[in-house]
Amino acid sequence: MTTKHHKTLILSDIHLGTAGSKAKQVVQFLKNNTCEKLILNGDIIDGWQLRKSGSWKKHHTKFFKRILKMMSDQNTEVIYLRGNHDDFLDTIIPIKFGNLSVQRDYILDSGDKKFYIVHGDVFDSITTNLKWIAKLGDVGYTFLLWLNQRYNNYRLKRGLPYYSLSQAIKAKVKTAVSYIGDFEEQLATLARIKKCDGIICGHIHQPALKMIDDIIYMNSGDWVESLSALSEDVNGNWNIIYYPVKDWKDLDKASEDESDEEEEDKDLKDLDIIQLKDYLQLKKVSNFKTM
Repeated sequence: MTTKHHKTLILSDIHLGTAGSKAKQVVQFLKNNTCEKLILNGDIIDGWQLRKSGSWKKHHTKFFKRILKMMSDQNTEVIYLRGNHDDFLDTIIPIKFGNLSVQRDYILDSGDKKFYIVHGDVFDSITTNLKWIAKLGDVGYTFLLWLNQRYNNYRLKRGLPYYSLSQAIKAKVKTAVSYIGDFEEQLATLARIKKCDGIICGHIHQPALKMIDDIIYMNSGDWVESLSALSEDVNGNWNIIYYPVKDWKDLDKASEDESDEEEEDKDLKDLDIIQLKDYLQLKKVSNFKTM
């Protein structure tokens, strides 16, 4: 695949540490798409699952190796925004070291417009006010992803195309309670309060690029099912781009071209934020400081 360069890329909801995370695909995507600025808009690491039954795989670590390589080789600025599943970052944000910053939200200048970027869980009353119910729902979604994989194995054996059972069920439930519409309207209102032309979020795993009255609403989707990102070109134009999957089998069987990968670094095996700081210092990324 030909490498494409972008001014800005925005990804969210990768959920590293879960079985459903498409970490291999996102690493391959970042190999084929370079950028001046990379914004990771929340739920990159799934701390909720890691505290329970989740597990950290080698290809999850490779995601951070790819980010570090982009920073060192391409001088990419990386902005990591906290989501609800990586709320463990609350104890350290805001913080900055080298060209990586970790914070709660961000305002992006794009052409003649300003965009307020936030994960979006601030307007999810279930997540913010009744966390135990949210975690119960998270268990249900994890089960749906597990069931979805087995259902599609059954379809594959019968020559049928991929069908997202979990997306279909989730869409029906959220449509019934007008969840997505309310979520989008609330975020559009937030953009007006912040005196911005648009809002960019994640959280609901629904890629979108549209107008809500006078506000540009964009959602970067996720790397569990939609495998999507937002792209800004040098002229300030935005698009949703997707990982190129021809059929559903590629979602779980896509493999990385490891010919240009170094052997995994020992100091990144059990990655946490302190080890990441130390690793950057070893790589001579200077200016570690709180923001």
